[in-house]
Amino acid sequence: MKQTLDMRFIRYLNLFERVMGVRSKNCFFYNNYVIFAVPSSLVSKAIGEKGKNVKKLMPILGKKIKIVALPKSIEDTERFISEIVGPVQFKNLEITQKEIIISASKQSKAALIGRNKVRFNELKKIINEFFGKDLKII
Repeated sequence: MKQTLDMRFIRYLNLFERVMGVRSKNCFFYNNYVIFAVPSSLVSKAIGEKGKNVKKLMPILGKKIKIVALPKSIEDTERFISEIVGPVQFKNLEITQKEIIISASKQSKAALIGRNKVRFNELKKIINEFFGKDLKII
């Protein structure tokens, strides 16, 4: 993954590590959430018992947060993307040589694209950084 971090993300990552006790190198925005990606073995530790760490960090950041498991390989793509876009669901995910194609119902497709393609552009950037592929929603 080749993510460019600005000062805001560096502050978020440092604060995340202090509050959660887990180091994360991946932080990004999607749908007004700050999403932290951590190794799958550390997700429950990061969330804390009954979500106490998440509840502690949200007022400090002033934003909603999600914690997702890092994809270990391209096979984890569907789980990773569904965690990010949840609760929106899609029918199918197809991975080709150059792009990831998400098939969704009409209503889910609208939710994935968002007004003025905001969510689509955010998800496209995330997929490009993690998998080096382009995004297509049909």
